[in-house]
Amino acid sequence: LLMVHKPWIETSYHGVITENMDTVLLDPPLVALDKDAPVAYAGEICSFKIFGQDAPFEAVVLNRTSGEGVLKASGHVDCESQKEYTFIIQAYDCGAEPSGANWKKSHKAVVHIQVDDVNEFSPVFRESLYKASVTEGKIYDSILQVEAWDQDCSPQYSQICNYEIVTGGTPFAIDRNGNIRNTERLSYEKQQSYRIMVSAFDCGQKKAEEDVVVHIEVKPVCKPGWQGWSKRVDYEPGTGSKQLFPKMHLETCGGPLSGVKAMVELQTNHIGKGCDRETYSEKSLQKLCGAASGSTDLLPAPSPSANWTASLLTDSGRESDLIYRFDGYQAANVPAHVVPQNLTDQFTIATWMKHGPSPGLRAEKETILCNSDKTEMNRHHYSLYVHNCRLVFLLRRDFTLIDSYRPAEFHWKLEQICDKEWHYYVINVEFPAVTLFVDGVTYEPYLVTDDWPIHSSKIDTQLTVGACWQGQCVCMYYFHGSLSGLTIRPGRIETQKVISCLQACKEGLDINSLESLAKDIKFHFNPAQSVLVVEGEDVDSINTAMTKVSYINSRQFPTPGLRRLHISTSVQCFGEDTCVSIPDIKAVVMVLPPSEPRITISGSKQLIRPASDLRSPLGVAPFRDLRITSTVMKGDIRRPGVMEVMHNLDYCDVLVIGEELEPERESLEIHHSALLGKHLDATNSTSGISIYGVDSMAHYEQVLRQLRYRNWKPASLTERRFRLTCSELNGRYTSNEFNLEVSVLHHTAPMEHVNHMAAQSQYMRPVHHPLMIHNPNSHMSAPPAATVVIVVCISALVIIVVIGIYRIHATHQEGSRDDEDEIKDPESDWESAGLNITVNPMEVTGTVRGEECEEEEDEEDDAELVGGMTIVESESSDEEEEEGIKGREEVNGRKQKGKPEWDSSRVTY
Repeated sequence: LLMVHKPWIETSYHGVITENMDTVLLDPPLVALDKDAPVAYAGEICSFKIFGQDAPFEAVVLNRTSGEGVLKASGHVDCESQKEYTFIIQAYDCGAEPSGANWKKSHKAVVHIQVDDVNEFSPVFRESLYKASVTEGKIYDSILQVEAWDQDCSPQYSQICNYEIVTGGTPFAIDRNGNIRNTERLSYEKQQSYRIMVSAFDCGQKKAEEDVVVHIEVKPVCKPGWQGWSKRVDYEPGTGSKQLFPKMHLETCGGPLSGVKAMVELQTNHIGKGCDRETYSEKSLQKLCGAASGSTDLLPAPSPSANWTASLLTDSGRESDLIYRFDGYQAANVPAHVVPQNLTDQFTIATWMKHGPSPGLRAEKETILCNSDKTEMNRHHYSLYVHNCRLVFLLRRDFTLIDSYRPAEFHWKLEQICDKEWHYYVINVEFPAVTLFVDGVTYEPYLVTDDWPIHSSKIDTQLTVGACWQGQCVCMYYFHGSLSGLTIRPGRIETQKVISCLQACKEGLDINSLESLAKDIKFHFNPAQSVLVVEGEDVDSINTAMTKVSYINSRQFPTPGLRRLHISTSVQCFGEDTCVSIPDIKAVVMVLPPSEPRITISGSKQLIRPASDLRSPLGVAPFRDLRITSTVMKGDIRRPGVMEVMHNLDYCDVLVIGEELEPERESLEIHHSALLGKHLDATNSTSGISIYGVDSMAHYEQVLRQLRYRNWKPASLTERRFRLTCSELNGRYTSNEFNLEVSVLHHTAPMEHVNHMAAQSQYMRPVHHPLMIHNPNSHMSAPPAATVVIVVCISALVIIVVIGIYRIHATHQEGSRDDEDEIKDPESDWESAGLNITVNPMEVTGTVRGEECEEEEDEEDDAELVGGMTIVESESSDEEEEEGIKGREEVNGRKQKGKPEWDSSRVTY
């Protein structure tokens, strides 16, 4: 048979292959038919051929007779590389003979193959890190969107169907599109940032292999105000000026400003009398500020000599001033001997006062100071009082001095009088003019009323503080408030310079590096430097200026504790734009406690001198080798250290231990020349001597070394004990109690017989005797009466006995001379003994009074010498005294509490 037919196949095929597999599922199946069948070869199908560019497929004949075939992948089929294939296929028969010649081929059929996807890839995020920021207090629909993708080719496996926040407990949620939102309002103060982990899933629920990090920053709501400042600033004493806000800046939230004004206020009302001032006594402060002498302190610290303030209420500590609080029931009557009797036409009254509005509906007079009749009448000679928040000064002159209608009442109405704050008031009287100073600022009276002078009388007056004496032990017009440092000075008025010094604060605000400030910056302080106002047009310039604001405390030992800071700010805007409001800020300066000094007084604790030295015009210098030092602890607990420091003292007291001084026979005094060129003064009494004034330890040393003790009748004296203590800051820091004993050498001959011929003691020369230190309880025993009778009876033998005694004593004197030289200076003038004569004490008794009279005359001569002594004479006397030192020996002195009763009239100049 001739081969006249060609094979037949379908015109098109559709197939599906799964990626990474090799079998293709065709529809319809691959089958070729040939009408030449069943003829061998000609009716059989030998092959299928594929025509197309790089089609990775091949067709294989499964049965030549039936024409069945299969389509297989000849290479790697990857859906991600190619999803579909289209190519041409033809069927070939086996030809007419076994050699395959004359074969026939079918028509061309189109084959379309689709590659099925396999979910082999996991989702991958497009970013390795996502960041976003939110403002606190807001709820967002979408803070940010994360996005993942899948390399699979099919929509089923390549699409992301779900996102999930892996981190638990976060206030965020995410939707299927990757949008992250917050589920609650965020707070910047609670948490400034969040770090969360997010994962993704494709539609085949395949999870991403790596989660992605999402960082969300919480920003505070833009609030205009100062930022970058600390609520507490620690201040170390002695460090000078310290910046308060080195990193502070003003946040305006982008609002355009034309000007900024900031006011910094340092609040120190709770410290001392309104701020940290020197806490020395009023006398010491006045001396330090150069005030004229002669003022009387009407509110001194309670002491035996100033006991009128003992019943008053005090409100002070060791670190603050002495403050007296009056509650409307207490008053102090000043003794008459303390009150200046003649104020003259010029005088000054000064006081610190803290006063509030008067209690009750009807305000009564509140008396600060009142001088009124003590008995019979109740006339007010002068007084200072508060009435309805007005300060009134009353001055009634004596009719004998002024007999005309003259000014009598001076009124001032000031806010300071009732603001419950401390202020320093000074009234300068230059009659008829009266001027008031409040914190150094001058105020003239707004009202002056005239009155007739009062008639003079012999009635005594009573000066009262805190009320007004009305006679018969009755006081009225009590004061409500606090007073401190109330003084009165007759004869002169206070200068503006001294007033400013007395009320000056030692702490305040400061500005560092003024030259670095911008030219448009303006600033000014109040007089106390507690308020600073800074103005500028540029915010950056204001920021720079505020970083320069500092706190300074010039005291070596400041009062520790908190100082409050308050900053208020106002801004100006361009045009009529609404300006931002800057909230006030509050901070504190913590002044740390200073290292407390330990004041130490050292030196010889015993001075042994012959009686002649005590009788000399200069006496003896008990504290000649005195030394005052002060140390503080430095370092930490592990490595403590001691460092010597220099600071001032404000008083040193020398107290007499035991019986008080007897002015008719002894004195303790300082020559006026020792105080020249120093800020020191001195007062003395029978209880001792006090040196006061703010000055260096070196100056106090110099003055104390020149302190002189004299005793022009030392016969009955064996020893005198003194106790020295020094203070800094009015007793805040005190020294050790330094006890010193002055012992007197008495040289008396031992005796067994009495020579009546030797009664003329005023002609006797001093005789050497062995050194004897007498016990205060020792006394000379009188010979019995029988001995006197025997001596009278054998008067004829007296001369022989005297000669015998003389020889025995001369021998004994040579043996004891070496022991005596150990105590005396080799150059002492005790070598003039020529004849040893023993005097009967019974006979001497009759001549003691005459000798005492002569000694009193010598005392008067000596006093005149000391009073008129020049500096050169004083120095030469010091040299003589140094040559006359007989020896020193340390002993323990007895202790005595209390302070001396000072009497300034006893200072020797």
